[in-house]
Amino acid sequence: MNKSELIDAIAQNAGLTKADAGRALDGFIKAVEDTLKAGDSVTLVGFGTFSVKERPERKGRNPQTGEEITIKAAKIPSFKVGKSLKDAV
Repeated sequence: MNKSELIDAIAQNAGLTKADAGRALDGFIKAVEDTLKAGDSVTLVGFGTFSVKERPERKGRNPQTGEEITIKAAKIPSFKVGKSLKDAV
């Protein structure tokens, strides 16, 4: 399912126009992004939790040359599935 198909599904399930559903989805995405940027998490009980995880610096290898390189530490978005969603799938 892509974004436009998701907007269609939201519109149908919530009784909204496609334009309203699109704005609602964009608002949700922006709210999650802003919250994760601030270092907080977003918990939707039964659905799951969006959070930020820190990946430490580590060693790796350049596949072309075989030389050892250092891969920088990074913050990455993460999603942990809630029980209701897990049971539904």
